[in-house]
Amino acid sequence: MDSNLKMTHHINNVCKSASHAIRNIGRIRKYLGKGDCEKLIHAFATFRLDCCNSILYGLPMSELSKLQRLQNTAADHITPVLRNLHWLPVQSRITYKILLLTYKALNGMAPVYISELLHIYKPSRSLRSANQNLLVIRRSNTATYGDRTFPICAPKPWNSLPATIRGVQSLRSFKSQLKTYLFQPCSFSFLCLCLTL
Repeated sequence: MDSNLKMTHHINNVCKSASHAIRNIGRIRKYLGKGDCEKLIHAFATFRLDCCNSILYGLPMSELSKLQRLQNTAADHITPVLRNLHWLPVQSRITYKILLLTYKALNGMAPVYISELLHIYKPSRSLRSANQNLLVIRRSNTATYGDRTFPICAPKPWNSLPATIRGVQSLRSFKSQLKTYLFQPCSFSFLCLCLTL
């Protein structure tokens, strides 16, 4: 991690270690079935993409594209089409992690210090939005990394979710519906917008 929180060093390390694992799996790919190969890719490569990936929120696409190329390479060792594996692209995986933490924070499943960072939107007069589980959108004082902090970045994608997903009662159901939603082509533009705001 550098002084500007650009995360370039971290991303390069992830790419290096995951690429090494993918090359090694590629050497024995012909001896493995699809299921076994997918398990190895998850165990030694793609888990590195997901480990603490919420800290990558808001980074420029030039940095995230390195991780996306890595994921594409990992997928090609199993099947030539990433979507067939039902793997979310890197940018969507990051947003998924942020939204999952937001859901947990709002439903008492996260530590108190995280839950206290978010505030439910309460309009001054009776409006339709009063009961839609929306969050207060705040602004940071520093554009370079302040906008990437959890209390600043979480409300934007959360408020953009359909009300039916925000109001889901169980964590399991939320995960399933969120992943399905993020796979929809219409959600991609929303993700790009949230990541650049």
